[in-house]
Amino acid sequence: MKIKEIIQAIESFAPLQYQESYDNAGLIFGDASREVTNVLLTLDATEEVIDEAIARGCNLVVAHHPIVFGGLKKITGANYVERVAIKAIKHDVAVYAAHTNLDNVRDGVCAEMGRRLGLVKTRVLQPKKGLLKKLYTFVPVADAEKVRTALFEAGAGHIGKYSECSFNGQGEGTFKAGEGTDPYVGTQGSRHFEVETKLEVIFPLYLEGRVISALLSSHPYEEVAYDVVALDNAYQEVGSGLIGELPEEMEEMQFLRYVKEQFGTGCVKYTPLRGKSVKKIALCGGAGSFLLKRAIGAGADVYISSDFKYHEFFDADNQVIIADIGHFESEQFTVELFYHILTEKFRNFAPLKSTIKTNPVNYL
Repeated sequence: MKIKEIIQAIESFAPLQYQESYDNAGLIFGDASREVTNVLLTLDATEEVIDEAIARGCNLVVAHHPIVFGGLKKITGANYVERVAIKAIKHDVAVYAAHTNLDNVRDGVCAEMGRRLGLVKTRVLQPKKGLLKKLYTFVPVADAEKVRTALFEAGAGHIGKYSECSFNGQGEGTFKAGEGTDPYVGTQGSRHFEVETKLEVIFPLYLEGRVISALLSSHPYEEVAYDVVALDNAYQEVGSGLIGELPEEMEEMQFLRYVKEQFGTGCVKYTPLRGKSVKKIALCGGAGSFLLKRAIGAGADVYISSDFKYHEFFDADNQVIIADIGHFESEQFTVELFYHILTEKFRNFAPLKSTIKTNPVNYL
């Protein structure tokens, strides 16, 4: 198995097109065409993790956080990023990161947090726009089912938990086949009228190449008429944060202690209690203060995230309880997510989980 196959498995779950503009997810060091000896899964690709990969015979490290965010102008070992680069390249250890693309998928980092709390009725807190397209095409009625099925198999036609969604209208199309053509219906030089199905399907933009290929290979016409239109709809399956409900209401302090226990954090920083039971919970892995207003607007009783600044705690304004559990703590289960993705795809493959605790923060 090659490194690129591991990458394809991860990116089929969390496409790179879903990462934020500032991010640097993807293969950072290494040759994707090399054979995999084994994979080491981690939150951070630190020097100690690279040492562990070498010692355990792994030539691929899969991390959540990209070790390189911006360009490296020099690689002299002057800081930990440069030292990781030197060591990884010297020992032929590839380093791959799935960061905000893994945060943004519906079953990604936030869903992993939600599972630890037993949340139900979950949904993306802030769905992203600009990730959907619609295909319109025109097919002879007798061939519509063949084309429709090919588009569905290519990944088109998903709306939330529903699949094979399409709209089909019937009308009459015209064309005149010119010299050198081999028309599927009609004859050269004569205007032809054909009863056709207008077929419409939605698809995520990262699948556009696959969907168009499926259309062209399944459609009977020599020249296929189709339109692809970008949509401004919010994609409910992709975006930032998560909101859901506890199976049963809990008292506020009881819930905060439950959060502390489930995430194994040394400290939960929280805003004043509101004297109400809690049931609706919003959360976001990593630095999530940017979603606070969204959590309040969604009616969350508690918003769990990390990296809140002092003055941002005031923004709770007694409308929600902020629970800052720490950056590492909120994302620590990402390793389990990587493990699940890879073992589901490759049933006879056993990636290794790093034993290095990469959290740079300690608590007294």
